[in-house]
Amino acid sequence: MNKQNKQEKITKTTGQIIKENLCTLFNLLNLLIAIALACVHAWSNMFFILVIALNTAIGIVQELKAKRLVEKLSLLSMPRADIERNGVAMQVDIDDVCLDDILLLESGKQICSDSVIQEGSVEVNESLLTGESDAVFKKSGDSLLSGSSIISGRCRAKVIHVGSDNYASQIAREAKKVKSLNSELVLSMRKVTKFTGFLIIPLGILLFIQALLVRDNDIYSAVVTTSAGLLGMLPKGLYLLISIGLAAGVVSLSKKNVLVQDLYSLENLAHVDVLCLDKTGTLTMGKMQVEKVVMFPGVKDDEFLPVIGSFLKHTTDNNATFQALNSYFSHSDAYSCIQSIPFSSDRKWSAMKLSGVGTFVIGAPERLCTSELPKNIKTYMEAGKRILLAGVTKEPVDKGQPLPKISLLAAVVIVDPIRPNASAAMAYFRKEGVAVKIISGDNPTTVSAIAKQAGVPGAERFIDMSTVPDDRIDYAAEAYSVFGRVTPAQKRMLVQAMHKKNHTVAMTGDGVNDLLALKEADCSIAVGQGSDAARQVAQLVLLDSDFSVLRDILMQGRRVVNNITKSAGVFFIKTLYSVILCLICLITNTPFPFVPIQITLIDLIIEGYPSFFASFEPNSKKVTTRFLPEAIRRAAPNALAISVCFVLYLILNAVGVIGAGGENTQANALLFLTIGTVGILGVFKMCYPFNKLRGFLFVTTGLGYYAAVALCLFLKDHILNHDILKMAIPTAQTLLIFLIFVVVSIIVERIFALTVFKDKNKV
Repeated sequence: MNKQNKQEKITKTTGQIIKENLCTLFNLLNLLIAIALACVHAWSNMFFILVIALNTAIGIVQELKAKRLVEKLSLLSMPRADIERNGVAMQVDIDDVCLDDILLLESGKQICSDSVIQEGSVEVNESLLTGESDAVFKKSGDSLLSGSSIISGRCRAKVIHVGSDNYASQIAREAKKVKSLNSELVLSMRKVTKFTGFLIIPLGILLFIQALLVRDNDIYSAVVTTSAGLLGMLPKGLYLLISIGLAAGVVSLSKKNVLVQDLYSLENLAHVDVLCLDKTGTLTMGKMQVEKVVMFPGVKDDEFLPVIGSFLKHTTDNNATFQALNSYFSHSDAYSCIQSIPFSSDRKWSAMKLSGVGTFVIGAPERLCTSELPKNIKTYMEAGKRILLAGVTKEPVDKGQPLPKISLLAAVVIVDPIRPNASAAMAYFRKEGVAVKIISGDNPTTVSAIAKQAGVPGAERFIDMSTVPDDRIDYAAEAYSVFGRVTPAQKRMLVQAMHKKNHTVAMTGDGVNDLLALKEADCSIAVGQGSDAARQVAQLVLLDSDFSVLRDILMQGRRVVNNITKSAGVFFIKTLYSVILCLICLITNTPFPFVPIQITLIDLIIEGYPSFFASFEPNSKKVTTRFLPEAIRRAAPNALAISVCFVLYLILNAVGVIGAGGENTQANALLFLTIGTVGILGVFKMCYPFNKLRGFLFVTTGLGYYAAVALCLFLKDHILNHDILKMAIPTAQTLLIFLIFVVVSIIVERIFALTVFKDKNKV
């Protein structure tokens, strides 16, 4: 007996998480710098390695925590199958279904593996595979495909394919192959990595050779100053901040029963401006309920209720409609069953011959009523509600023949209740500028009526896609909000048409017929009640099938993108001024003015501390900018201000006002205090406008930086008697020049911020 091939794991292994966090280009470059410092015994300047190790450990722990939550939710959502093995009936996880097992299938069950009917007959809904809603009759010897479900009847079917060999799994696997990473944050960081990697090696070699051979520095000084310049180019904590921010979103959403299978889908959803809901079931509760029973003239309740109660007691029908009837009407022993005809979606009716009554028939109005329906019943239908007519006949009823004349007893009004929070969710999406499109295979008039009840903006603009030629789909995608009679191919074409208009599209789906559209969308979302294939392919799975939670997902994505973009504006200040200062140092034959321990202090207090805590702050502001250009726009004025101050220092040094740079010099103290202060101004921009948290982070960052410098200078001559920062105590003259530099840097930063790097989104 061959065991089923296990489904692909939707999470990384522990080994993969550790490897991906350890084996990065940033870590490699930092390791090489650390080795160089170790070779010259510059131990105090190697503190940054502890920071790198701590950052890496935090990243691993956060991802492992998210992994455990995802796997827990995956386990909770795992479907089970009723089987017969070696003559014993049992229930097992679908992963444990084996070749040659016998599936025990009945109405309402989903087929988990390709199989062949051995005994019995069923009507099968293959809409999740084909998009066609009409049921298919299957008898002994016919094949059943995984992903389809049983509408009526019972059967025993022998499993012929398992795991990845199943029809639905093969389609899902093909769809997965073409799904590539689409993360602006990651792709932008790769550009930064490539850029710094391109610069860091040649600049490092040139700075080292210049220090050693041109300025005749000793090897210790050459390695230390070169290492400081190279360390400054690396925004070491930014990758970690992105991973932590996204992982925190996964943890938060898991509490709302959202399974996040792709970490970066949160980021993608933050940019979404069109949300396509593939069926009205996402707007509604997904559970049929009887709303009302309307008696026909001359019929009393006590005449109808015993008849339908007896019918429901003896019927074997068990689809969603009959479950709603069973919940509303009480069973009755008033009449016994003589013969029954089960429901068929082809016939659209079910019948039962009852002793003393005749044949009771219940089904679609168009099959039971040949004349015009009463006005009140038509009103219910126009409101998007489903109507079943019930009646009796004394004439013979044959499932292969049209129904005889039926004496109608009652009309049963059935609804799929709108989710209580649907209107609020629609109002939120409208407020946030996210257009909602309803795409369904159902009648467009009915879909439009339900969409109106749910508060979908523009729900009155609907179209029957069966009448739309391919060359008009681009127009229809922009002009309408509700699309009915949509084929699987048209779903994908609608998404493609929206992409042509530069929209970022999120798409919900529940079946194999949705895979083409899910693959095409920027963010793919499966509902938990859908097929396994859709859940495997989608980036997000709504385990409760409640689309309103997309509001929370949208907010989490915006939180990550907005907060990381603002934080990157602080990180990139050091990256940009380090590159500029290294180039100036090469041109002017000047040593890089800082040492690694000083750069590490900037990393910890000015970059890492406020950015880490600010990344968890709620921020649902609409994303209107691209990450890398916006981060550089924020950072460049501060970096240029520092560069201007450095050039000003070189001028003052040339005229003899202040001495040369290096460890424990007044020039080093002046410039280190300057870059720290300008970095704090960057934190000010990140935190503005202030609230309690952002105000606290700004104040504590500033106080923390100056307090850390003061403490290190105090410990230099007291208690430890150890020079931690390699920095001289600034004189009164140095502090005066520092204050001038601060004023100059503020003026330069404001000039650049209001001209060249002006925020174009502000009026």
